[in-house]
Amino acid sequence: MDAKYIKSLITLLDDPDAKVFNVVAEKIVKEGNEVIPILENVWEKTDNILLQNRIEELIDTIQYNHLAERFSQWAKSADNDLLEGTILVARLQYPDLNTKTIYDEVERLRRDIWLELNNSLTALEKVKIINHILFKVNGYKPNTSNYYSPQNHFINNLIESKQGGPIILSLFYGIIAQKLGLPIYCVNLPHNFVLAYKDRYFQQKQENDEKRSILFYINPFNYGSLFGAKEIELFLSQQKIEDSIQYYLPCSNQVAIMQLLYNATVALQRSNRQNKAVLFSRIQELLINLSEGRDG
Repeated sequence: MDAKYIKSLITLLDDPDAKVFNVVAEKIVKEGNEVIPILENVWEKTDNILLQNRIEELIDTIQYNHLAERFSQWAKSADNDLLEGTILVARLQYPDLNTKTIYDEVERLRRDIWLELNNSLTALEKVKIINHILFKVNGYKPNTSNYYSPQNHFINNLIESKQGGPIILSLFYGIIAQKLGLPIYCVNLPHNFVLAYKDRYFQQKQENDEKRSILFYINPFNYGSLFGAKEIELFLSQQKIEDSIQYYLPCSNQVAIMQLLYNATVALQRSNRQNKAVLFSRIQELLINLSEGRDG
């Protein structure tokens, strides 16, 4: 990257001629992420509101292009790794995110729980061990005092503060459980993103028998409390939500990440951070298009 060339282009960003701006903007965007520090430096030193606004738009476009490609690769990968998906969502908010702390913490918790597990334990006993180590020993907990904060949706903030919202706590719990080889999966229950412990030996005998494959459900936002299908039926009835089998069965990792993006978008909108909300919404739309077999 030629820094002098980039700076000369930036001087033209406040040109009143829209055609000039569009040509210059396109050339800057093509430079990719490397140009962002230069743009940020110019933004900090100028009082030109038009220039600042255009620089912000360019940075958002560059970040979107970069992360859209990474999200596309993730969505098209064989396993849609849940940890990688949550990290990509955090990168939308924190482009320079250092992921080592995240991977180290997940591995530390996985190891500490693994040391307490053995094949003679029941599913219930295994979950009790996870709950004890995650919530009692390490102090992870729901953030009930600042429920609508955007920070409640990012895995790096969860690890740093030990507090998070319903969906990031469930994803974090599910990530650790799956790395332990346990059949614990995300369930996209409306207003209550939870987990299901699946009977890995279940054999379906009737057409609408899938619900019986779930041994029980886990609510990490309530310190890993357990409940059954009857509680979901009651909840849906109270919320006046039409009963559907999808609210009882595991969702795909891609659906889980799309829900995380949606919740983060709403939180950003509530915090009046509209530019960031648009970025999150565009990535969510990209994943929806990919899941439906269309180009993003």
